[in-house]
Amino acid sequence: MLNIIFKELKELIRDGRFKIAIIISCILLIIATVTGINQYQKSNQQYAESVDKERNIWETQDEKNPHSAAHYGTYAFKPKFALSLFDYGVTKYTGNSIFLEAHNRNEASFSEASDQTSLTRFGTLSINFVLIYLFPLIIILIGYNTYTKELEHQTILLLKSQGIQSIKLVLGKWLATFTPIFILTSIVFLFIGLTLSNLNNLTFFNWYSLLTLFAIYLFYYLIITTITVLVSLWSKSSGKSLVISLVIWIVFCFITPKIATNIANDKHPYPSKLEFSERITKDKKEGLDGHNPWNKAAKKLEEETLKEYGVDSISQLPFNYAGYRMQKGEEHEAKIYEKHYGILKDISVKQNNAYQNLSFLSPFIPIRFLSMEVANTSDNLHWKFTAAAEKYRIQKQQFLNYDIKDNSKFGERGYKMSTDKFKQLPKFNFTPPTLSEILKENKQNLIFLVLWFVISFTGLIISSKKI
Repeated sequence: MLNIIFKELKELIRDGRFKIAIIISCILLIIATVTGINQYQKSNQQYAESVDKERNIWETQDEKNPHSAAHYGTYAFKPKFALSLFDYGVTKYTGNSIFLEAHNRNEASFSEASDQTSLTRFGTLSINFVLIYLFPLIIILIGYNTYTKELEHQTILLLKSQGIQSIKLVLGKWLATFTPIFILTSIVFLFIGLTLSNLNNLTFFNWYSLLTLFAIYLFYYLIITTITVLVSLWSKSSGKSLVISLVIWIVFCFITPKIATNIANDKHPYPSKLEFSERITKDKKEGLDGHNPWNKAAKKLEEETLKEYGVDSISQLPFNYAGYRMQKGEEHEAKIYEKHYGILKDISVKQNNAYQNLSFLSPFIPIRFLSMEVANTSDNLHWKFTAAAEKYRIQKQQFLNYDIKDNSKFGERGYKMSTDKFKQLPKFNFTPPTLSEILKENKQNLIFLVLWFVISFTGLIISSKKI
């Protein structure tokens, strides 16, 4: 087997096509890395500056009524995660900040894609793009004729006459096909790790996540290698093997994902923006209004509060009922938003599940999800960020409304909260899920990758007997 591996590698080194493919891939990787680093540093600097400036604006407000400050609002910013340099995921389209104000749950805004030209729709060059699309092409270039060339040159007869075992011949060629891509991938990930380790103000980077990505991509390449060698075993000529392998690559990377996307969207469509807004407005009208003490829900809350404290009027309560009512109104509206945004999230989960359930058609699907999840650039991560921002918004409203409740008197008009009190509001902090949590949530994708490898490798072993 060692002789077979060294012989295959020696031929590969002499092959000009392989050298050209490697040079082109390396150039693309260098360009993607340089542009990725520049973009990451720029975005990270903007994030740090925006967080500091927004917090400074909040803390340096003049004395004002807390509810006015609630409407004045503030922003929650999504951190720029270190591995987004490797895989952009959906971060260019999901927005990076959410405006937090009273009575409204706003969506994330200021996406990077909105600031770019229409050429963006043709794709963005990234490290992930080279690894997930182009490296499989290199594998095909290396392995498409790994067996058919023995038939065409009739060297298979020499190998048989020397008593070589078919399983050793196939495994030797399989390992020889995988070895160059393994070395190249190792160099790429080592370079990425060293580059990230030397960047300033790095956010949420650890080597465990990078090594996990490395292992996932190697597994993906093992699958492509196995299928490529298997196709060569069953083909009668190198030309047919190359065409079949390229067709499989196109189906895996382009056709199947597009079909899966269309099926997921058709099966679980999102409501229109207008329909979504109308549903929220309807529920708000039927519930507690913190500004209107005369609506049905507000009168019921008043009766329950008076009964709880054993008094006859709100003026006898040991706190300012206006602040208490506004906070209850906020909590009621928050439940409405939670309900309707929960519906959107359920649709998103169902779409992703429908998409991932078609992973048996292509290993590209699970590798794409796993890559985004580990890099913290998936839509799942964005949902977690929006949930954290909404939780902070409610805490902020409670902080302001309870200041009215506890520090102002009943019927008092013109009450203002001191400037120093604004500084007591805790800062927004978002921490992504741990690596173990991410892998636990992506068991199905991991299982599909394993199944792809096991099935294809089993087919390779069985097919080796035909030699």
